[in-house]
Amino acid sequence: MSPQSLNYTDAAILAPMVRIGTLPVRLMALDYGADLVYTPEVVDRGIVGCERVVNEDNGTIDYLSKGVSIFRTHPSEKSKLVFQIGSANADLALQAALTVAQDVSTIDLNCGCPKRFSIHGGMGAALMEEPEKLCGILKNLVDNCGLPVTCKIRIFPDRERTLKLVKMIEATGIKALAVHCRYRDERPREPGHWDRFKEIVDAVSIPVIANGDIKEFADMARIRELSGCTGVMIARGAEANVSIFRKEGRLPLMDIVRHYIRRCLETRNHHANTKYCVMQMFIEDTKSPYYRPLCDAKSFRAVCKVFEMEGELDAWVKKQEEHGWPTDLDSAPRKAAESKEKDAKAMAAANGKANGKGKNTTTADVKMVEVVAESTLGKRKQGDLKDEAAAVVVSTSASVEVVEGTPVAKKHAAGDGASSQPTPADTPQPDVEIEVEVTTTTTTTVTTATSPPLA
Repeated sequence: MSPQSLNYTDAAILAPMVRIGTLPVRLMALDYGADLVYTPEVVDRGIVGCERVVNEDNGTIDYLSKGVSIFRTHPSEKSKLVFQIGSANADLALQAALTVAQDVSTIDLNCGCPKRFSIHGGMGAALMEEPEKLCGILKNLVDNCGLPVTCKIRIFPDRERTLKLVKMIEATGIKALAVHCRYRDERPREPGHWDRFKEIVDAVSIPVIANGDIKEFADMARIRELSGCTGVMIARGAEANVSIFRKEGRLPLMDIVRHYIRRCLETRNHHANTKYCVMQMFIEDTKSPYYRPLCDAKSFRAVCKVFEMEGELDAWVKKQEEHGWPTDLDSAPRKAAESKEKDAKAMAAANGKANGKGKNTTTADVKMVEVVAESTLGKRKQGDLKDEAAAVVVSTSASVEVVEGTPVAKKHAAGDGASSQPTPADTPQPDVEIEVEVTTTTTTTVTTATSPPLA
């Protein structure tokens, strides 16, 4: 029996956006009228093998890797939630889909991201250059994941090539196709090709979701009339003010900012992601008196202070403490740098003692490991190592009220993870392996990770 697909008719949809489309923004989009919401892209290897944990204090569900939340959701959004996977491997894509299947309604394959981190791994828009591989991944998902499957693409400059691809994709059995109306090398500052939607709509029988240059609520009606598309997907318009989904018009920005911070407070959203998302709301108004103090904020309390919300933070902390629930919104969940450096020193010392022929590892040798590791960490902070293949998507915390009957976990999840694309200064980064020469005769491999810098 074919899984029941979501209703895309006249749907207003929150687009998948890395770091922005995490749970707080998704829930607010639904509050303001969005019909469906997409997760940020989550790379297949990042989610496979994660531990599923239900948080006692707010009912959110985390998928944890080494204690870090790679994906966070809440049961209230399940019926409208599309989980987007970044993958270039049919088997890994299926494993990723099966990992989260109980908490989402649809699986989407990202075939449109033009960013280097995605292209470099053969994912995103790179899949459009290999249509057989793309369709193989989709077919495996359609046949085996047990959920409706969709995908999101861009367009080729060549119209016939685009139409050939969308027909191949439709033949895999997917339920809907989202189309971003730009070429792979075009960026948001360049106008989208709205004139290309209609030919795609006419070429397939499945719902087509139009994406690109939707800046106002009224734009959704305009693009439907122009193209005949089934649904409309909004990205940057929602990033700037998520109340764009309101039929009555957008709310004042400060109302949105304070609503967002309250959501983050309710749900222990890590301050780094909270700050990042709020900063994007001011990206068109960097002369605002709030912008510079926000840039300087190095804690959740500092973010609250910018918007005179410290009293609400204090009330939230008091409530959490009364129940014995976590209150830390600032500590990075990854402390791998320090712990792995410590392990590396111990390992180097042990190897030296075990080596009867060569000289034993001395304090100076261990110090060399420490110095080189610290140097590597410094380089990571400067952005020298940007494109790791093992990257995974940031998934920070947020929630709504606890749902009755939600199972209670015995642990609380950390609120952020590693990013699947080049990360901002306030986002923890994935592990990287380096080789360090310890002595003239011994080489020790040290696995280290950057400590997330202060926001």
